[in-house]
Amino acid sequence: MPQRTLRFRIRQDGRVEETVVGVIGESCSQLTESIEEALGAVEKKESTAEAYLRPQEQSHSIPAELS
Repeated sequence: MPQRTLRFRIRQDGRVEETVVGVIGESCSQLTESIEEALGAVEKKESTAEAYLRPQEQSHSIPAELS
C-alpha cells in the first residue's frame, strides 16, 4: 500500500494550508472532509496532478499449470 501523507502549515495569520500526498483520484476529498469541517471555512481548494489520475485496480493472475 502506498504511503499517504497529510501536511498542515499554520500561517502567522492563523490560516491553515493542507496538502495531501499519495492519494490518487478524488478520494483525498473524502479523506480530509472531517478535518476541514473541524478547522472551519475553506477559502480555496487546489487539486494536484494526483487528483486527476484514476486509481488502478490491482489484479493477480495465477498461471494454470499444464498436466
